[in-house]
Amino acid sequence: MLHVLAVLAAAVLFGTTGTSQALGPDGTTPLSIGVMRMVIGGTGLALIAFPLAARHARRVATGSANAAGVPRPWLGAGPLALMVLTGLCLAIYQPLFFLGTDRNGVAVGTVVALGSAPILAGLLEWALTRRMPTPTWMGATALATLGVILLGFGGEAGGTGGTDPLGLLGSVGAGASFAVIANAQRRLLDQGWDPFTVVGAMGASAALLCVFAIPFVDLAWLATPRGLVMALWLGLATISIAYVMFTWGLSGLTAATAATLTLGEPLTASILGITVLGERLSPLAIGGLIVLAAGLALLAWGSRAPRDPAPFAVEG
Repeated sequence: MLHVLAVLAAAVLFGTTGTSQALGPDGTTPLSIGVMRMVIGGTGLALIAFPLAARHARRVATGSANAAGVPRPWLGAGPLALMVLTGLCLAIYQPLFFLGTDRNGVAVGTVVALGSAPILAGLLEWALTRRMPTPTWMGATALATLGVILLGFGGEAGGTGGTDPLGLLGSVGAGASFAVIANAQRRLLDQGWDPFTVVGAMGASAALLCVFAIPFVDLAWLATPRGLVMALWLGLATISIAYVMFTWGLSGLTAATAATLTLGEPLTASILGITVLGERLSPLAIGGLIVLAAGLALLAWGSRAPRDPAPFAVEG
């Protein structure tokens, strides 16, 4: 039960990301928010995850092998490159995600990003492994794609021109970034790396990469109380704490249960967008959200296969 609550709580925290951005101070940009979110959140994630990984290693170590009987992995060039790649993609994910929510609203931007991520992750795994997707996965992909198309022609109620194309591209780009993360993490886990080491390395790499971007973004908003609270919440709550909770929760759940619980993230984002921010969607966009949700639900149901392409949740 505690593992279920941990994953669900993490999904709810992830779902507050877009609303937190919308309630932030004036003068922010998707890039500046994404940079500070990862500098704070990635650093915090590494500081929490690496000690947990060390404690986990001490607890399960038996001679030269881990609890699963797999020799302890060595940090060679290959694993190091994959860890850095996850950090790079997480850093890229941030401004793309915020671009989508900034231009199309929290409800649409978040659902498109989260809806496209597992689909793109599955396509990438298919391309890398040549493993034929299941009929369930292909049906879920078709529904999700249709939902995104409907959202693209929809938009806010009373608006014109449907969903902003650049914002839609940003959301799908965020989903593609996570697709790379999911497959790289899956490969690291298959090599014997424990989840806390993998997620800690992702946070540390992303934070380090974003530090170099600080001189090129305007962070004047960070000096305001409202801006500081937003940055700390986005970094510590929706990255550091949420990822650690999710990683721990996954250790006691099946892939199907975890995938279903992560649907709490787009649900939270949509509810907050409509109730807190007053977003109103056109009937076509609402239809797109429903179809996309159906595709995600079908994908969650079909994730009972032993190889789920996304070992971690998509965070907003």
